[in-house]
Amino acid sequence: MNKTPIIEARDIITAFGQNVIHDGVCFNIYPQEIFGLLGGSGSGKTTLLREMILLQKISGGQMRVLGRDVSTIGRDEKQTLRHEWGVLFQFGALFTSLTILENVMIPMQEYTNLPVHLIEESARMKLSLVGLPPKVTSMYPSELSGGMKKRAGLARALALDPKLLFLDEPTSGLDPRSARAFDELILNLRETLNVTVVMVTHDKDTIMNVLDRFVILGNKKVLFDGTIEMLKKTTDETLKKFLN
Repeated sequence: MNKTPIIEARDIITAFGQNVIHDGVCFNIYPQEIFGLLGGSGSGKTTLLREMILLQKISGGQMRVLGRDVSTIGRDEKQTLRHEWGVLFQFGALFTSLTILENVMIPMQEYTNLPVHLIEESARMKLSLVGLPPKVTSMYPSELSGGMKKRAGLARALALDPKLLFLDEPTSGLDPRSARAFDELILNLRETLNVTVVMVTHDKDTIMNVLDRFVILGNKKVLFDGTIEMLKKTTDETLKKFLN
């Protein structure tokens, strides 16, 4: 594994007024890892993810993504950095008035100068990559199942061939069979695209079978940083709850 972190969090502080969510959170994420952000409700998992993708400012500390300090870079550099990652939000965040093909085309229309026919061809390829059949291209989000919406959202997240893929509760709301199929898809994409994956999850099967490494957040800190095998050996009663 490449030992140069692709993401570095150093003494992160996050506060909303007097409400402190993180107080000295530290971790590294390395290239081609599938890395998890775990923790109980209110521990700030999704907030950390939002800080990484420039949707939320940290209150203190340093967050470096792809070698850049996201707190100090300018507007143009932020825009360039956004091209390097894709995001799948918890409920897909598809535009309901657009077809699935049009949804996947949007990032390429916004951020590239490719002709329309090449954008459309690339969008079809991304939909195929995530396991969706050609017939979905002309369908609307309301016509898809929950699992298909997630895959369509993932195809859009992959539209610009990102180095980083951020997933917020990717299997939430899916039946067990669809959730396991989505897990398998993430593993395959990591191998095929050499992409680094950062995900917020509470799905035990995903934690056990997909994540290479993860942190568990609690009490405003990182309570654990390691692998599932390391967690199985813990004697900490609080951490043991994550195995039940």
